[in-house]
Amino acid sequence: MKIEQLPTPCYIVDEGKLKNNLEILKGVMDRTGCKILLAQKAFSMFSVYPLIGQYLSGATASGLYEAKLAHEYMKGENHIFSPAYKENEIDEIASICGHVVFNSFSQLERFGERVRKQGASVGLRINPEHSTQQGHEIYDPCAKGSRLGIPLSSFKPELLEGVEGLHFHTLCEQNADALSETLKVVEEKFGPYMKQMKWINFGGGHHITRSDYDIALLEKCINHIQDAYKVRVYLEPGEAVALNAGYLHTTVLETIENDIRIAILDTSAACHMPDVLEMPYRPPLSKSGEQGEKKYTYRLAGPTCLAGDVIGDYSFDEPLKPGSRLQFEDMAIYSMVKNNTFNGMALPSIALMRENGDCKVVKEFGYEDFKMRLS
Repeated sequence: MKIEQLPTPCYIVDEGKLKNNLEILKGVMDRTGCKILLAQKAFSMFSVYPLIGQYLSGATASGLYEAKLAHEYMKGENHIFSPAYKENEIDEIASICGHVVFNSFSQLERFGERVRKQGASVGLRINPEHSTQQGHEIYDPCAKGSRLGIPLSSFKPELLEGVEGLHFHTLCEQNADALSETLKVVEEKFGPYMKQMKWINFGGGHHITRSDYDIALLEKCINHIQDAYKVRVYLEPGEAVALNAGYLHTTVLETIENDIRIAILDTSAACHMPDVLEMPYRPPLSKSGEQGEKKYTYRLAGPTCLAGDVIGDYSFDEPLKPGSRLQFEDMAIYSMVKNNTFNGMALPSIALMRENGDCKVVKEFGYEDFKMRLS
């Protein structure tokens, strides 16, 4: 079927754009010898894992379920990091993950030997305590009081026996200049310990597939660390894999006026694009303008009872009416993985658009998906 025939609301992953991103990432790997992993926390549409696995080295998980998903469908390297592991899950995790990263020396002492006995490489997450982002503390692992990573003041070199890698993740939707700046601090604080390692993981937050991203500087950073410390560098971007490769199609249900024009959609910020409220941010929308830029401005909002279920103000050349279809951009990442059924909202369908424009519905949801979550 064609895109205009899909039910709404519907997430659509554009296979052609996904491939373009993967080719960029594979180019970095080919030129530097580093390994790039899919961070499933941003994008875990496993029906395209076989495609992703043709380009990337594997995936990384934040917990047991993501680790199992990658083990079942990706078939490449399987890494995991969690701030804390459960006693009743660690053995299964170690049996399917080749790299297990601990967030503290106490977790290392508690579980490290059990993990090593199953053949997994053990790593530690470090916190260089150097923020390079502003305005989004909720997404800043280096924010004051962060629980993520071991600061130098808590580092215990005497416990490094058997530890093969160090991991840091400090970025969020950033360019390579932030990585370069961070690496200088990492080397200054942890350089002596990096020399004892087999691998260094730069974490995620690298917007490598963004049009203005400085790939040459990224590769310079990778090559420097690999050459200086004789280690393998890993990166684990999530957003960069499916950046700008997905859409959310929605239909206008009703238009009303209350000082401003309001269009009520069959999609919800609270349920289907929660980062709009959490960040907050204004998602891009095809064929629209800023407030007041075009003739007709509408506040686009969801159908839930939450007063703040508002996506943003957009302008259009023509008036919106019930049945009008809209296409939000960049909806593959941190949308599908975060959606919910608050207020009894139906989850959007999921479709894959082939390079020839044909669309296939991969998953549809109904009442049972809402009903069975809580009883």
